[in-house]
Amino acid sequence: MAEEHFGWETIPMIRVHVICEGQTEEMFVNEVMADIFKPQGIYLYPSLVGKPGHKGGNFKFQRVLHDVKSRLLGDTQAYCTTFFDFYGLPEDFPGKTEALALPNIEDKRRRVEERLVEQLTAHIGEDAMRRFIPYVQMYEFEGLLFSKPDSIASEIGEAGLAAQFERIRNAFDSPEHVNNSSATAPSKRIKALFDQYDKVIHGSLVALDIGITTMREECHLFNDWVGQLLALEIAA
Repeated sequence: MAEEHFGWETIPMIRVHVICEGQTEEMFVNEVMADIFKPQGIYLYPSLVGKPGHKGGNFKFQRVLHDVKSRLLGDTQAYCTTFFDFYGLPEDFPGKTEALALPNIEDKRRRVEERLVEQLTAHIGEDAMRRFIPYVQMYEFEGLLFSKPDSIASEIGEAGLAAQFERIRNAFDSPEHVNNSSATAPSKRIKALFDQYDKVIHGSLVALDIGITTMREECHLFNDWVGQLLALEIAA
């Protein structure tokens, strides 16, 4: 059990390695998510999937396997989770093809996560995998940004687009339902209105402006994941 010392108090510390799809997700974990975990003694350690120097994205199962295995077996008192976009998963990723045929986002996410756990367990073993929490964001990171459409408009410097972003959000049950194709994925919809959209720069600014509380209120799958991480106890 790792501990951190604050004055006279000794506070147990829980480590969670977060394997991220890209730089924006890595920033999001550090700058938006981390603050609500630290008071609970939970510390998030984000890193990009793949070898050092890799900028994320375009990843394969073997890269995920390598990273999850090294975190779980190299740090036996820590947890490991993922933060991947469903939209960005390659077609041959575990469960992706099956999930595409399912009718709702809950089942799509669950199917990918189940198949990912099955294949990782076959290589890593059940004992270590008890500390693994899979997470796939539906349909991609930018879906979270539709939790507050006027923040997208203000942070890209195009306040006049707020009503159009609002109409996109209101066409779906939730921001996580904004859908999945090369023309209709959340990031593609933003780019269609603002072709200078840069995921790392603008995506980070919008996320910081919205904050995690609003995202948890608007995005129930994301909220479930955050709640699952907040409920972690020190690994035995």
